[in-house]
Amino acid sequence: MIAALLFVAALAAEPAAVPPETAVSAPSPIADTDLREFAAIAGRKVAGRPVEGPYANADKVLLIRRDDKGYPVVAGSMGFPVRQSLPAPPAGTLAVVRLHQRSETVVPGPTTDDLAFVKANRLPLFVIGEWARPAPMWEVAWVDDAVRYRTIGEVGEIGPWRD
Repeated sequence: MIAALLFVAALAAEPAAVPPETAVSAPSPIADTDLREFAAIAGRKVAGRPVEGPYANADKVLLIRRDDKGYPVVAGSMGFPVRQSLPAPPAGTLAVVRLHQRSETVVPGPTTDDLAFVKANRLPLFVIGEWARPAPMWEVAWVDDAVRYRTIGEVGEIGPWRD
C-alpha cells in the first residue's frame, strides 16, 4: 500500500506536460518505435546506479510520457520493492520501464509480476536486467489478446514475440 502511494506521489511533485491529443487517446498496448528506443536509452542509463529510499533492495521504475512537443520523457522515477506487482500507473503514462537488480526467473526474462502488470493495464512494460552487462532488455506487451514478450538488443534489434 505504501509503495503504491509513493508511486503516485512521485508524479504529483512534477507533472509532465501532455499534449491534448495524447491526453484524450488511450495508450497503445504495443509501444511506438520512438518510445521503445527512448526506453532502451533511458533505462540502460540508470542500470547500475544505486537506489535511494526506504527499500534496501529495490527495482527501479521509470514512467514514460510525451512532452508538449510529443517527444518521450521520463515523467517519474522511483524505487519499488522487489517481487511486488506494480500498481496501475497514473493517467497519461504510455510505457513503464522496470529494472530488476537480479534475475528472479530460471531463464532470464520478465517475471510473473511483470506479465501480470501488462495483463491488468494493457500498457507496454520494458524489463531491464541489471545483473549483466550489457543489460538485457525485454518488451512485454498485450498482443493478439495475450501477454507476450520479446528481446530488445543493445543496438535496437528486436526478437520475435513469445508467450
